[in-house]
Amino acid sequence: MARWRDTKKGNITKKTDSEQQTQNVIPNQSASPLFRIKAFITDMFMIMMPIMYITTYIILDGKDSFQGSEMARWITMAVYGLIVVVLWVKKGQTPGFKAYDLILIDDKTKQTLGFIPAVLRYFMFIISAISIIGVLLPFFRKDKKTFQDLVMNTSVIIVKRKQV
Repeated sequence: MARWRDTKKGNITKKTDSEQQTQNVIPNQSASPLFRIKAFITDMFMIMMPIMYITTYIILDGKDSFQGSEMARWITMAVYGLIVVVLWVKKGQTPGFKAYDLILIDDKTKQTLGFIPAVLRYFMFIISAISIIGVLLPFFRKDKKTFQDLVMNTSVIIVKRKQV
């Protein structure tokens, strides 16, 4: 990442779209569960918290209205899911994944997921998060895959960007 002062002086130029897409993928280097947890927490703060704030204080009358509305909680989860799915499809990364240099790819094609597989993976994520086995699975597997990765044949891998 370039510093502002270097960019302003012209030492570093803005990358084109094709240069930004060139990333060196480390083969068979699955992301550790710790990085995935950190990425998830980052996503919760950057995506879910603004959605919940808007729902609670702008759309509803406050905390008590939000807590009393089952529908509001489901809608916030659905909006969060839609945003995450769109990010998975477009770039293979959420803000949390980008912060920790992770990317979600399909095991067969080595490309980002399509819309339907991404939606199905999100539903598998919800099922995995509910069960204790789904949460602990990557800690006991050599390839560090989660339940949703196994079911959908995906991988969360580490990427190294080319340095300018």
